[in-house]
Amino acid sequence: MSGGLHTALIAGAGRLPALLQEAEPDLLVCEMIGAPCDLKGDHLRFRIERLVPFLDELADRGIKRVVFAGAMQRPAIDPEQFDPRSAQLVPRLAMAMQAGDDATLRAVIEVFEEWEFEVIGAQDIAPDLLPEAGVLCGKPSAVDEHDAQRAAEIVAALGASDIGQGAVVARGLCVAVETLPGTDAMLEFVCHHKGLRADLKGLKGVFYKAPKPAQDRRVDLPAIGVQTVANAAAAGLSGIAFEAGGVMLLDRAAVVEAAQEAGLFLWACAP
Repeated sequence: MSGGLHTALIAGAGRLPALLQEAEPDLLVCEMIGAPCDLKGDHLRFRIERLVPFLDELADRGIKRVVFAGAMQRPAIDPEQFDPRSAQLVPRLAMAMQAGDDATLRAVIEVFEEWEFEVIGAQDIAPDLLPEAGVLCGKPSAVDEHDAQRAAEIVAALGASDIGQGAVVARGLCVAVETLPGTDAMLEFVCHHKGLRADLKGLKGVFYKAPKPAQDRRVDLPAIGVQTVANAAAAGLSGIAFEAGGVMLLDRAAVVEAAQEAGLFLWACAP
């Protein structure tokens, strides 16, 4: 029997939910009202204000595992929609939200686990999403390797403060870091400010991405897709490095092909 029959996919926007659905067609797709997903078809829709009835319904349907995938914006809250049991969770979740994204995700996972659901990662359904260590295409130079190492140090420092999962470094200098607007916004900034690297003797720089040091890797793992490659190329970078086993490649073959066509290297670095 397919594991998907007993697995609920809490789906957000982006390519990842579709990849998981392709790997496990029997997943029960769930969509939070106010945070729509990109998957087509009939979904089990729920309100965050009625989280407890939703959890009860999952249990009644025989769901054993839950996976979160895709970008999910925080919905507007309607206080009048709360049922009494869900309302009891508000102080706990509100406190976690004030502590940052990592704390919020941990609190949500704890709630699902209290209903005896096993929370799994996207990589448990589609393990090929996480490349092993090695260069997937192109060839990073010695300078690129140094820049990737420097960027990894910066990302680790950022992640410890729950700030971001990426940085761009050129000749050891930090050109940009990822913050709340995300990777695309950071690479757009780098593209817009190419002049900052005019005195770096033609060296382009490296985009590095990795999970936060204490991150629960069942949720919110960083991902690289074809659009990331296009943005890195537009920014004039020499390549993309990322932590092997900690960053998902969405549509790996297409990402590698796009990097090759753009003349970028793709390097999964050993942690």
